[in-house]
Amino acid sequence: MVWLLFARAILDNVLRVGLAIGGVADPARSRLVTAAVAVVSLALAMWGYVEAMRVPRVRRVDVTIPRLGAGLNGVTVVLLTDTHYGPIDRARWSARVVDAVNALDADIVCHTGDIADGTVEQRRAQAAPLGEVRAKLARAYVTGNHEYFGQAQGWLDHMRELGWEALHNRHVVVERGGAGLVVAGVDDRTAAASGLRGHHADYAAALDGADPLLPVLLLAHQPKQIDGAVAHGVDLQISGHTHGGQIWPFHYLVRLDQPVVQGLSRHGERTQLYTSRGTGFWGPPLRIFAPSEITLLTLRAA
Repeated sequence: MVWLLFARAILDNVLRVGLAIGGVADPARSRLVTAAVAVVSLALAMWGYVEAMRVPRVRRVDVTIPRLGAGLNGVTVVLLTDTHYGPIDRARWSARVVDAVNALDADIVCHTGDIADGTVEQRRAQAAPLGEVRAKLARAYVTGNHEYFGQAQGWLDHMRELGWEALHNRHVVVERGGAGLVVAGVDDRTAAASGLRGHHADYAAALDGADPLLPVLLLAHQPKQIDGAVAHGVDLQISGHTHGGQIWPFHYLVRLDQPVVQGLSRHGERTQLYTSRGTGFWGPPLRIFAPSEITLLTLRAA
C-alpha cells in the first residue's frame, strides 16, 4: 500500500499542475490531489487482490522452431512458474490451476521454479495437486531461486515422487512421429551460492549425450540465464522469475536486472526465450497491470 500511495502521489503531481493551471488554489488543490491518490490506490489494491487470487487466464503463444521435426509440429507445452505456495493456504487454488492445465490436454507440462516459499513439509498440501497434472509426453521441473531459500533438494525429490522429471542439470528426450525434442533443465543461477553440493547451473551436464541434431527446449528459471542457452545452441528457453513486475511500476526495476520482463524474444541467431509473468504471486497478494498466466506454447516446425 505504501508503494501504491507513493507511485500515485508521483503521478498525481500531473493532476496538481492541471488544477493549478485551471485556477484551483490551495488548500482545495492539495485536498483534491490527496483524495485522488487515496481513492485510486484503494481501487488498485482491491483490483490487484482479485487479480492475484484468481486462477490465471491461459495465454496462447505460437513459437516457430526451425529445427523441429515434422512429427512434433504442433506439439504443445504448458508452462507453470512462480506458484510460490506460501503462508496463505492456496490448496484449492492449486487444484483449480491443475484443472485448467489438464483441460488443455498438453503434450508437455513444465514448471520453471519458485514452486514454494518454505519446506516440502510446510507446503505439501498446496503442492499436492501437481501430482494430478496430465501430460502426454513429459512433465518437467527445475528449481528457482526461492527453492534455495528453503529446501531445494527436498523439492527436487518431492517432484520426482509426484511423477515429474526433476531436471537437475539433465535432460530427457520426447518423441512423436519419428521426431525428437530434447527437454533439458538447469538449476537456478543462484544455486552455486547456496552451498548445496552439486547445485549450480551446468548447461554442459544438462545437454551431455544429447543428439546435437535435435532441437532443445531448455527450462531455466531466470531470463538472464539466456546467455548460457545461446552459448549452447538452445532453440527455446522458457523462464519465469520476473512476475511481469507484479505490481506496477516495478517492471521498470525488473528490467534493470533481467533482459526481458515478459513475452517472446529472440537472442542470437538460433535461440528464443519465452518469459512468463508467473502463475502465482510473491509477497502481498497483489497483481497490478501484470496479470498472472498459464502459458500454452504451441511449437511449429518451419
